[in-house]
Amino acid sequence: MPKFTFNLPDIGEGIAEAEIVAWHVKVGDNVKEDQPLADMMTDKATVEMESPVSGVVTKIAGEAGDVIAIGAMLVEIEIAADSSNPPLAAATIAEPILAVVEDENPHAPEPVAIAEITPQSFAPAVAQHSMSAADKLTASPAVRQRAKDLGVDLTDVKAAGGHVRHADLDAFLTYGSQLGYRPAHANARRADEAIKVIGMRRRIADNMAASKRHIPHFTYVEEIDVTAIEAMRADLNANRGAKPKLTMLPMLIVAICKTIPQFPMINARFDDEAGVVTRHGAVHLGMATQTESGLMVPVIRDAQDRNIWQLATEIARLADAARSGSAKSEELSGSTLTITSLGPLGGITTTPVINRPEVAIIGPNKIVERPMFVGDTIEARKLMNLSISCDHRVVDGWDAASYVQALKKLIETPVLLFAD
Repeated sequence: MPKFTFNLPDIGEGIAEAEIVAWHVKVGDNVKEDQPLADMMTDKATVEMESPVSGVVTKIAGEAGDVIAIGAMLVEIEIAADSSNPPLAAATIAEPILAVVEDENPHAPEPVAIAEITPQSFAPAVAQHSMSAADKLTASPAVRQRAKDLGVDLTDVKAAGGHVRHADLDAFLTYGSQLGYRPAHANARRADEAIKVIGMRRRIADNMAASKRHIPHFTYVEEIDVTAIEAMRADLNANRGAKPKLTMLPMLIVAICKTIPQFPMINARFDDEAGVVTRHGAVHLGMATQTESGLMVPVIRDAQDRNIWQLATEIARLADAARSGSAKSEELSGSTLTITSLGPLGGITTTPVINRPEVAIIGPNKIVERPMFVGDTIEARKLMNLSISCDHRVVDGWDAASYVQALKKLIETPVLLFAD
């Protein structure tokens, strides 16, 4: 039976070799046309090689990790006599090398040319020299449809034996930009722009750099079930009358203020030059706020003395003042602890940077609904990760974890927020 040698095709401009990452077949395996043979990695991408014919694998080029030169034998496949493989002759006869097919009989006087073993029904395809280049190519209907959807002309695609496979399309899309095929986002490219870091942006950059340079940060994250507090918030909003609408933030601030007396090291400032830590009795809560000019931190003074509705009002007022640029200097300084929230963009978890010279910053993340075991049943629960970053020179990991666990208890049992 004839054998087909699948040589590693030219999979990219200037690529001379590729590494075998993984084999999908082994010697003795039956393979079908377009079945994955191996994953090959170049210095730019990993490309899946697919079989252009059906048959039995009789030889493979090496093991995973071996490097194969472009044009070298990758796989040898024995083709069954009654195989329904694509008309290789039509695509290969134009090439000067016909040695990819050999006669299995060692006594044969001459190698059997491909055209000689091609079924008679394919002869007209060879004889019609006026056929277009696209007509001479062979490809499965799925490959042709995919090329059409991508707007790719199959005549631009290099393919072993003239039979285009999905792997050939993948390689072409990776390396074919010189022919005008570009990713969809290519039109979004624009000229480089140099922007001088000045004003508020420079102040933010200096503060963040100083914080990371001077403070040994650590971050602790805990998952909190906020189902009950979210239900309480919905009830409060439904009966708020003229009061401001509540978000999670004022309720979290109530919990922060209620737990601070047991953990005074969290609500502190560290003068590292003087070597003095000041544990503050009042909670002057910084509220990280995104503005057009950059990140600003207006301060809720004496947050511990405000009720939940007053907190909601002050949060809205300070956020508007920061974004409009009307915040006074005294409203942007003097915080003893900061909270930072990205709302629905909060992500799964954050590692917030401490607002120096404070020693801690708290970051609630987004709320997601997931199934959860509650006793012996599974229920849909609303869950939120809460992050806290601390200055390890002042706050120990045990203290930070204990503080967050105290917050968790209040948040998961929200009636305690309003109990003496």
